[in-house]
Amino acid sequence: MLGLAFLCHNIRRLSTASRGKQITRRLLSQTPCTVATFSLKNVERATSNFAGTSVLGAGAYSTVYAGKLSNAGLVAVKRLKHDDVDLVINELKLVSSVSHPNVVRVLGCCIECGEHILVYEFMPNGTLTQHLRRERGDGLSWHARVSIAADVATAVAYLHTAVQPPIYHRDIKSSNILLDNDLRPKLADFGLATVGMVESSNVSTVPQGTLGYVDPQCRCNFHLSEKCDVYSFGVVLAEMITAMKVVDFGRATSEVNLAALATDRIGKGLVEDIVDPFIKDDWDDRTRASVQEVAEVAFRCLAFYREARPSMAEVAEELERIRIENCPSAMEKATIVLEH
Repeated sequence: MLGLAFLCHNIRRLSTASRGKQITRRLLSQTPCTVATFSLKNVERATSNFAGTSVLGAGAYSTVYAGKLSNAGLVAVKRLKHDDVDLVINELKLVSSVSHPNVVRVLGCCIECGEHILVYEFMPNGTLTQHLRRERGDGLSWHARVSIAADVATAVAYLHTAVQPPIYHRDIKSSNILLDNDLRPKLADFGLATVGMVESSNVSTVPQGTLGYVDPQCRCNFHLSEKCDVYSFGVVLAEMITAMKVVDFGRATSEVNLAALATDRIGKGLVEDIVDPFIKDDWDDRTRASVQEVAEVAFRCLAFYREARPSMAEVAEELERIRIENCPSAMEKATIVLEH
């Protein structure tokens, strides 16, 4: 009887897997996506059946595993916690339409047996968060931080200006900035991203994102714009300067949110009071001036009123200038343009 039950279970599973493949092919045929499809069996094998030891990170919407696929090598397997196929296809459409050296590449997907999985290129050096908190590596120099900031700003500006219609990421944060072995960053996790609309359309959306990074204007009026991403990026810049947690209930009530703490100190000309002590190990006049300039960019990004915030194209241009002045060897990278 046990053998018969096992056989029936496998037959049902294979039937469901077959239907899942058919659904995936049909859905992908309705989009411009040109990504591969992976079988659940191969994905399970690649991640040792989603073993806890393979987990790279976990959030409210997904868990990401390291895996090794025979035809794709090392990959990051994003296992979604929701069962909305439309959201999976939306993320696929958005990411597969983007081609930028600082945006993570999607390799394929798997929709079978109730599983909704996206397969991305593997980034071997963890997240910006881990490096700022020195959970990985030996700490980031100020030169490295400015370079990472400039590259990510260029990627976001590309999403806002070079892609038509523009894409709003809606969840920019340090844990969504992945690094390779040379500390080159790539922006990841487009699960909340959406195609942008013109400001006059008065498009409303329920505010989504991560606590401490969400634009307070979006929380107030639910109106989505590119300036939501600008605000979130400003929080990331504050993290790079301070290496502090974005939300810390151990701080004074008025300073629980890093955005509030940073704007207060920067506005008072006291940015050095909150600079990551690790940076000060190599403190000199050039570094001090560079930190002050990046702090001023962060301050503008974190303006309460959206009209006072710069565009990401302006931010990218300013950070590229700071990178070149802070580290002359970065002149070689200055040839990278938004339309890459």
